[in-house]
Amino acid sequence: MIKNLSLKLKLTLLFSGLLLFILGGLGLSFYGYLRHFLLSNTATRVRAQAKPIIEHWLYSELAEPPLVGYKVRGGLPTSEYLKEIAAPLARDLTSRDTSALILDKKGRILAAGKLLPEEPPIPPPRSKAINKALSGENEVTYTTWFRGNHLLILLIPLRKAPQAEEILGVVQLATYLRPVDQTLKGFRDLLLASLVIALLIGAGLSSLLVTSVLKPLDRMILVCQAISSGDLSQRVRLPERKDEIGRLAHSFDHMVEQLQRTFEAQRQFMANAAHELRTPLAAIQGSLEVLLRGVQDDPETAARLTKAMFKETKRLARLCEELLDLTRLQVAKNLEKQSFEIGPFLSEVLEQGKLLAPDRVWELTEGPQGKILADPDKLKQVLYNLLENAIRHTKSGDRIQLGWKFSEKGVRLWVSDEGEGIPLEVLPYIFEPFYSGQGRRGKAGLGLALAKSIVEAHGGKILVQSTPGRGTTFVIDLPL
Repeated sequence: MIKNLSLKLKLTLLFSGLLLFILGGLGLSFYGYLRHFLLSNTATRVRAQAKPIIEHWLYSELAEPPLVGYKVRGGLPTSEYLKEIAAPLARDLTSRDTSALILDKKGRILAAGKLLPEEPPIPPPRSKAINKALSGENEVTYTTWFRGNHLLILLIPLRKAPQAEEILGVVQLATYLRPVDQTLKGFRDLLLASLVIALLIGAGLSSLLVTSVLKPLDRMILVCQAISSGDLSQRVRLPERKDEIGRLAHSFDHMVEQLQRTFEAQRQFMANAAHELRTPLAAIQGSLEVLLRGVQDDPETAARLTKAMFKETKRLARLCEELLDLTRLQVAKNLEKQSFEIGPFLSEVLEQGKLLAPDRVWELTEGPQGKILADPDKLKQVLYNLLENAIRHTKSGDRIQLGWKFSEKGVRLWVSDEGEGIPLEVLPYIFEPFYSGQGRRGKAGLGLALAKSIVEAHGGKILVQSTPGRGTTFVIDLPL
């Protein structure tokens, strides 16, 4: 059931629960302290009232001649003396709010002071409490209910002398707790009322606070719904928020921008791929239509059309293979890295370039010998694409340079030529799929786009520097 509640309601309930817990705990603490204080104060008052009466009956003969008619031994009260004074002592200790009961040292009742009905009833003694008092404990106090009355019970040991260890008996005093109960009830009612008011105010304020805090999330929900409907232009945009929700909104907007760029790139890629594939398909279709119209009797025309279709078919196969390679790199990043020496590796690449264009001037700029960790086949593919691009844009006798050097962060490779160069307005788009430098769409394939994907899959980056009419340099930075 809680799972179905809104986040706003959950947080409001949480804050209200915490407020109830804190205020309830403080209220119970205050209530317990007040109760203890009132009971302790009542006990102190009753004991203070009883002390002079007990001293008068037990110890007055120590300072004055013994009271007439009562037995003492050696100037100290005895058990027989306690029996003789039990009744008047109990009666003197009894008042309208306190009743007294006198017990001997065996816990037997000697006398009770209650005579009037308005005086507190006398509950039967508790043996456990009596034993504590008889053992010499002076502060034995407890509360009890008896005949519908809430009573505070105090036990006072009766000693032979004020500091003597020998106990003659015990006085049990019972006093009403009506004033204490009335005070506690008033405090309890005030506490409950305050708690309810504070809880209502706290719940209202927490609801307002939660609503204010979660308002940007409602905005994000609306934006997500709009985005799910296909409107990628929507943004949360919370520049005034610098807290966690503000950072979340900023990250969300950044993510949507990335998604929008990705989707736009995918749409552009699909359009470019469709355009690039449509050209050879149209050429093949046209050749087949001519063949179907009966040019079989013209062997020369049939052979020319067949060669043209074969050429376009090879172009289609190459495009499909490049598309598959690009997809594999973007989706799986399936590299098989090995550690190998950079010098012999680039020398082999340079020799392959010489075979492709022996009329160019080839040069290898060697750096320090060392090993790198990379996928050699994929890296060769990148370098071959760059060499083919250099061959395509240079003429016989132009120089093509391949080189490397190490740094603290990695290794830098470059392929440089003295060809026609790349216009400045074209440079930002040369790594896009099917971009040829003749506008945003052309006859080029996926060579540079594939090279960029391979380098980035290695954790590196590829850069281009070009001056129209003076040549182009592609730079590859790879981590060691």
